[in-house]
Amino acid sequence: MIGIDIIKTARMERLMERFGEKGLKKFLCDEEVALVKSSKTAAGFWATKEAFSKAIGTGIGAECSFKDIKIYKTDKGAPKLALSNSLVERFDILNAALSITHDGEYAISVVTVECNSPTTDKVKQF
Repeated sequence: MIGIDIIKTARMERLMERFGEKGLKKFLCDEEVALVKSSKTAAGFWATKEAFSKAIGTGIGAECSFKDIKIYKTDKGAPKLALSNSLVERFDILNAALSITHDGEYAISVVTVECNSPTTDKVKQF
């Protein structure tokens, strides 16, 4: 399964100017907030969480909250996903991968999710 999301970085910049760290904590945990160096980084994290929720077919809500998805970085700075136990079990997730990019005023994230039993219907045949 695959999900994609795009966000204008100015939107995140306004959130950070208005609410500061408190605004970031609405969708990020403390470890993620510590990784945020700019509104571009925060926007990329937002897009990643939205893209993940789209990949599993739920969107952000009761079945998948922002706090069920955690972004961390490898020693080389590559972003990776950690998922809550309940999310992994509910959707039988085996693996997830992501890519975040920034271009001008936008942050874009693509997430792929591999499940043992996909949550989406099989392809229709005709």
